[in-house]
Formats: sequence, C-alpha cells, structure tokens
Amino acid sequence: MRTAGYEEENGPSIVGMWHVTFTAKTSNGKDIPETVVDNALAVWHSDKTEIMNSVRPPQDGNFCLGVWEQTGRNTYYLNHFPWFSNQFPNDTNNGIGEPVGPTRITETITLASDCNHFSGTFTLDAYDTTGKIDLQSFTGVVTATRITTATTIPDLL
Repeated sequence: MRTAGYEEENGPSIVGMWHVTFTAKTSNGKDIPETVVDNALAVWHSDKTEIMNSVRPPQDGNFCLGVWEQTGRNTYYLNHFPWFSNQFPNDTNNGIGEPVGPTRITETITLASDCNHFSGTFTLDAYDTTGKIDLQSFTGVVTATRITTATTIPDLL
C-alpha cells in the first residue's frame, strides 16, 4: 500500500489538497501574541502551481494563487499572491469595501515523513494599490494536514 503523497520514483510529494493554518508571531516587525491570520484549503498541483481558498469572505478576495518549487528532498518554497481585494472589515451597506492592493505570501515548508503534514514559516506583506508595503506585514508559522477521501468536516474544524 502506498502512503498518500509519496511517489515511488521521486520520494515525498507536496501535491494534493491541504488544510492550512497561518499563525502570526509578528505584526509590522513587532512581536505579538500568536494569532491565527488564516485558515484555508489549498491545492498544490503537479505543474508547480497552487490555489488557496481562504476563510475570508468571498467579496473580499478569498481565492489566491501561487507557484512553488521543491528546494530539497522534503522542503518546498511557495510564492503566493492574493490579488486585489476589498477592504475588510467595512461598514458599507453591501459589505464590499474599497479596493486594496495585492498581498504576497511566501512559505518555506518541510513535508513530514508521513507525507500527511507539513510545517514551516511564512511572511505576508500587504501592499497598497501602488505597490508599496502599506497595509500589513506578518511573519509566523504555517502548519497543514493533508485532506484525503476519508477527511470529514469535523476534521477541518
């Protein structure tokens, strides 16, 4: 029987669907109490692209895209872009805030030997619409569990 996420020829594989949690340890360069800043579902594809469905409200930009490379036998680097979104929270009648610039998230992660978990570090930089880091910057840890055909909703909560 093959282990999920293991390719006989190439060893461990990040390809698959993941439940991912981002926990910030710094905000704008200052230490903060550990704060979950995202809880998401992500799919890492064999063509070295990635898509993430964030817990954010859909009108505020909850899907984002990335590209990744394998940097070692069990290590990976992800360059990920939540593109333009809307200000959240906001007090508009329709829930859609003013446009805000893109965000860049980078991750450096290690796939566990069971091929069903990964962990590592992330940096999140939110930009204004001119490309200047303006809104927010976080650093912290990222953890994930592989989603399989046996995964249930309680497993994700």
